[in-house]
Amino acid sequence: MKKFFSFLAIAALASCLYAPQAQARPQYVKGLQEAYSKNTAIGEKKCGVCHGKGGADKKVVSDYGKALSEALGAKNEKDKNKIEEAIKKAGEKKQGDKTYADIFGAGELPEAAK
Repeated sequence: MKKFFSFLAIAALASCLYAPQAQARPQYVKGLQEAYSKNTAIGEKKCGVCHGKGGADKKVVSDYGKALSEALGAKNEKDKNKIEEAIKKAGEKKQGDKTYADIFGAGELPEAAK
């Protein structure tokens, strides 16, 4: 029985070591909140601004998320100035007849990821 519990403990430890790491990017949400400070929906939606299922599905990215990713260039940019510039650049892109900057400025959010 001791061997069985030892095996379980080792298996649990090994599964923790090889579990996929979360790729949180809170600096992007923070940058959006700073750029569009009057838009409270950003703080409520957080990752859901760019990702599907309210932010739970990181593999599904909205058109705005794709525009921001393209503007950032790097996969996990941490430089605040580069993030600000990317938010401005992505804000110039359009969703229908409005720019993303107009949408955020009106207190709304872009279309959700599908």
